[in-house]
Amino acid sequence: MDKVKARGRRFWDEWVRPLLIVALVLGSFRSAFADWNDVPTGSMKPTILEGDRVFVNKLAYDLKVPFTLWRLARWADPERGDIVVLFSPHDGKRLVKRIVGIPGDRLEMKERRLYVNGRPAEYQPADGAATPIEGAEFLRETVNGRTHLIMLTPGRPNFDSFEPVDIPAGKYFLVGDNRDNSFDSRFWGFADRESIVGEATAVALSVDLNNYWLPRWSRFFSRLE
Repeated sequence: MDKVKARGRRFWDEWVRPLLIVALVLGSFRSAFADWNDVPTGSMKPTILEGDRVFVNKLAYDLKVPFTLWRLARWADPERGDIVVLFSPHDGKRLVKRIVGIPGDRLEMKERRLYVNGRPAEYQPADGAATPIEGAEFLRETVNGRTHLIMLTPGRPNFDSFEPVDIPAGKYFLVGDNRDNSFDSRFWGFADRESIVGEATAVALSVDLNNYWLPRWSRFFSRLE
């Protein structure tokens, strides 16, 4: 019996406890400092593709207690145009979306064109680059000097217009770059500041889900805009 206890103690000391410590350290790092997020849908096309794994900077705006949403320090707030990871107000799932409206903004959409504080966004035709999709239209959308690609797909279900909305304090309005195929603030409303866990800043790696999961080497370590 003593030998069994001794072996059990040795197994705990030499294997289990070190592995638990490593798991706790890595989990704490991913929870509070940096993480990744796999993207299974095309709601952020053409910026983010299905099969991308995006790097999430959890120190972009604040420092939280690991494994919680309790904030220890705050040094910035999300800005219009940021791509963020958040917990959905609809069902609590993690989402990747782009912020188009911040607290105090008045936001409106008319026939797929965005208006921020009464001023229309600027639109220019663009090449879809890594996302050749038949029938899709690619535009460069510029709001307050920040430009990014969006995709419009004629014939797809969409929410292409809404009346002006005033964004309350502590709330954000987020949409997908794939404007006709994104379940976002147009459907579930504002997101709380506390639900935003970090900024998605780059594609860490990418695989083609429709082509035997082959790597998309050109997307590895590419910056998100």
